[in-house]
Amino acid sequence: MMPFSFSTTKTVIFRRGAAKEIDSVAGALLGPRILVVTDPGLSRLGLYNPALEALRLQGKTVVLFDAVEADPSVGTLQAACALGANSNVTGVLGFGGGSSLDVAKVASLLLGSKQPLDEAWGVNNAKGSRLPLVLVPTTSGTGSEVTPVAILTFGGEEKRGISSPILLPDIALLDAELTLGLPPQITAATGIDAMVHAIEAYTSTNANNNPLSRILAREALRLLGSHIERAVSDGQDIAAREAMLLGSMLAGQAFANSPVAAVHALAYPIGGIFHVPHGLSNALVLTSVMRFNLPAAGVAYTEIAADVFPGLADVAAADRASAFVRSLGELILRLQMPSRLRELGIPEDALPRMASEAMKQQRLLVNNPRAVSEADAFAIYSEAW
Repeated sequence: MMPFSFSTTKTVIFRRGAAKEIDSVAGALLGPRILVVTDPGLSRLGLYNPALEALRLQGKTVVLFDAVEADPSVGTLQAACALGANSNVTGVLGFGGGSSLDVAKVASLLLGSKQPLDEAWGVNNAKGSRLPLVLVPTTSGTGSEVTPVAILTFGGEEKRGISSPILLPDIALLDAELTLGLPPQITAATGIDAMVHAIEAYTSTNANNNPLSRILAREALRLLGSHIERAVSDGQDIAAREAMLLGSMLAGQAFANSPVAAVHALAYPIGGIFHVPHGLSNALVLTSVMRFNLPAAGVAYTEIAADVFPGLADVAAADRASAFVRSLGELILRLQMPSRLRELGIPEDALPRMASEAMKQQRLLVNNPRAVSEADAFAIYSEAW
């Protein structure tokens, strides 16, 4: 048995309506002055209002920062930290999708430790303590509530990450009622994102690819594969929403310990340069990367294929991996997602630049089952175009 380590969020609360009871769940932990990090869309919907009102009724001062954008910039993080510092906040509550949760994570680190951001980039470079942190996801995709990673956009286009167990929150609160009515296109993109997390965690060549991550990845794929089309077609299907939320979290726990690889590395330039949402960026290159990986990852793909598509259990083992890749492509089409880079207005002459940018993501590429050169990245983008 190989040695491994496994870290995850200390406390996970999974319950319908739990967000309305956040005062009793996390009020004491967060202290008297709470920085709430979220986005303008949630502010318009008022999705967090019951939770924040419960905190105010407990006598808490709520400091709202609702300017988080997709692929959040370093400037957005700095603005959140400035607001938190000026208000002398005692805890941070992240409420929303992966972008809001990532900003909340880093804000809690910088406000608590006073460490300069430039010293925190990379793996295990975050130092010191952070403020108490509670994360409440409102989408089923990133799994950010159980991962030690935060991604920010640096200089307008480059994606940079901070990875440290310090970023794991004290509490992840999962309330599927918050995901009801999520638009079909967002449900589809975040659901595929979660699938990518599980697939890449299972096939990662990282030294810490471990039995727990593999078990979690397979259960995530079973939940996601059997419920994503239901969730997309009916935004009020609470059972499907719960399955997606749980599957996303399990996939997050898996890749938090057995890191992702080339799909994410090649997705980052799509998001960074062309501002395509992260889940959709992953979907655009998923099958092309998997076809590239088949010579090295075919056995692993064969093992997990029927978890997503039970009918593939009847396909001969020698053909199952390729059938898995084809079935994922067909699923993306059934979900009515764009399947080609050109459908997003990405010009073909941008592919060389994207391939060059993808090579900056070596922390991810080293986990890929098959080594990826810049020429390989260009070929994958060309196939996806």
